[in-house]
Amino acid sequence: MEATQILDTRFRAALKRMAEHGRLTSLDSATDRHLEVAAIMKRMDGGKALLFTQVNGSDIPVLGNFLSCQDNCEAAFGADFRAIRGFVGRALGAPKTPVPVDDAPVQQVVVTEGIDIGAMLPVLHHTPADSGRFITAGIVVVRDPETGVYNASYHRLQLVGPDRMAIKLDFGRHLRLAFERAQRQGRPLPVAVCIGTDIALQYTAATMGSQMPELADELAVAGGLAGRPLTVTQGITQDLIVPAETEIVLEGAILPTETASEGPFGEFVGYLSPEAPAPILQVTAITHRRKPIYHAINGFGRETVMLRKYVLEASLLKVLGPAIPIVVDAEMTAGGLHRFHAVIQVKKTSPSHDGLQRNAMMAAFGALKDLDQVIVVDDDIDIRDPADVEYALATRFEASRDLVVIPGARGHEYVRVSDRGIRAKLGIDATVPFADKPKFERCAFAAIDPATLNFETNPEFILRYLEE
Repeated sequence: MEATQILDTRFRAALKRMAEHGRLTSLDSATDRHLEVAAIMKRMDGGKALLFTQVNGSDIPVLGNFLSCQDNCEAAFGADFRAIRGFVGRALGAPKTPVPVDDAPVQQVVVTEGIDIGAMLPVLHHTPADSGRFITAGIVVVRDPETGVYNASYHRLQLVGPDRMAIKLDFGRHLRLAFERAQRQGRPLPVAVCIGTDIALQYTAATMGSQMPELADELAVAGGLAGRPLTVTQGITQDLIVPAETEIVLEGAILPTETASEGPFGEFVGYLSPEAPAPILQVTAITHRRKPIYHAINGFGRETVMLRKYVLEASLLKVLGPAIPIVVDAEMTAGGLHRFHAVIQVKKTSPSHDGLQRNAMMAAFGALKDLDQVIVVDDDIDIRDPADVEYALATRFEASRDLVVIPGARGHEYVRVSDRGIRAKLGIDATVPFADKPKFERCAFAAIDPATLNFETNPEFILRYLEE
């Protein structure tokens, strides 16, 4: 049996690899945490990670666009995207119990009195329409009060006081369930908000729904992704363990009865989420490295959706592979926010495989609730080239017979064209019957090695030649 590959997924190790691969750049001129930093992040979205070293009002640098594109993710992990999907795929099946340490970098500085989050941290105001300053890259670690299982998940937090934040809890999420259980007991729910933490935990926290069962310990699952246990340490003011290598941790508790107005905030679909009451998280301690880095994510930015791309692709292939053996690969597309649209590649090798491409559509919709459109193509189509996928639509798709519509299905409630999340799912079959494959074979040219060619830009020669 092949030995498990062990990864150094620590936050700073990932940043170091990115710097070595030219995927991390710094902006050393003064920038403002009110609108400007977020605007620059959006302007440079999908490119290199940005380190803002001179943020007005703070001596803590801000990291933006961290895992916002394939090149950044591959540099951070030191592996290509297929390997990253493999690491995600192995995580649930090989959890590794966290290992406690006493000397934790995240507790080099401890503040338990006079806490003022807005003064201590460069929390950003992202868009002019946002209702305030939001922590957006915080991973909330909690131990369920009934099951005792650790959960880690992303939740935005709005500053509403020096030591208080409103926390957005979506229905159906595990943190919401844990909060409601604590609420029924009339007790605060202890939590730790981790900012700038192990990238294995960042990917685990981005996994939701059926891909991450409620009873899965997500700190242990992150260890499974990395192939080694996370190091953790005991919280200072809350009875929780926290990842030892994190840059910044806010310890506190979600209060059972108090709420505050939260939102609007620019969400990943590009719209403002509405203002609504949200529970209050009372902060009891801020701990951090001596020279921490503050990680920020734009709500409507590539990093928000890229965090789930490989998680969702790995989840999709895990379901489709055993059920539909002709499935070769899957791509959650950028235009579909790496969440709503997928292209599935299949390879038919016999007449008995005809029709299985439509089974793959149905299985995909069942595997990922938010998936609204699936295009299935043959194995000669490059599913990562939008032009090649469109070529398949142009030459192999006949709308009168190859459209599959499933009305009244459940999707994501943020999609405004839907009825509170209910909309039709669309399947597009752009494959050809096995017997017809020779008829659709594309022209092939002779193989050429570009290394043997010697092209030069010589406009004077070209212009002189044209004059002759």
